[in-house]
Amino acid sequence: MAGTAATRNRFSLVKFLREVRSEMRKVTWLNRDELKTYTWVVIFIVAIVAVFIGAADWVFAKLLGALGILGV
Repeated sequence: MAGTAATRNRFSLVKFLREVRSEMRKVTWLNRDELKTYTWVVIFIVAIVAVFIGAADWVFAKLLGALGILGV
């Protein structure tokens, strides 16, 4: 009995790849215009976050430097 349970739960690469292919057919892919739009949105948001983090870092460095905690 133990042998049949192990055989039943055994991983099958072929079955896995077949199921992956089946699921990938269900995916709704973006068209070129949507892809360009969303790419620019991501680049824009990343730039805004980078500027915010850089500004916060600069402010904290100046603040801590003025308090004598950080030698800047």
